Amino acid sequence: MRHTISVLVENEFGVLSRVSGLFSGRGFNIESLCVAETIEPKVSRMTIVTSGNDQIIEQILKQLNKLIPVLKVIDFTGVDTVDRELVLVKVNAEGDGKQEVLRLVDIFRARIVDVAPRCYTIEMTGGEGKVMAFLQMLRPMGIREVVRTGKIAISRGM
Repeated sequence: MRHTISVLVENEFGVLSRVSGLFSGRGFNIESLCVAETIEPKVSRMTIVTSGNDQIIEQILKQLNKLIPVLKVIDFTGVDTVDRELVLVKVNAEGDGKQEVLRLVDIFRARIVDVAPRCYTIEMTGGEGKVMAFLQMLRPMGIREVVRTGKIAISRGM
């Protein structure tokens, strides 16, 4: 089962290495990882997506809580959250394909951020399902390159 884990850490040198080392040292895979400063410059938030059964996830959470620079660990599984992912896609845009790309951009509420003579670069945000559907629809046009942020998440309400 996939789990989204939020980890608040002290914003200091080597924290990312310690957290990722915890996962790799125990044979756990990180499916996606996003890290950025919070409103407090001395604190960063890591959003980690990983898979495992309840025992594995419980072990991961306990090990994360033991790390010195870790301030708080939250497993968002079963919690009502808002989650998003950002994707940049470079896609062919030639001939009749241009209109189809523009139509898909409109349908998925994406936006074109760069135009070249034979391709468009498109920015789109949404949940994982929306991102996957968008990429699937663009595939016949000829995707040249894809860059994704991975999931970020926050709990709803207070």
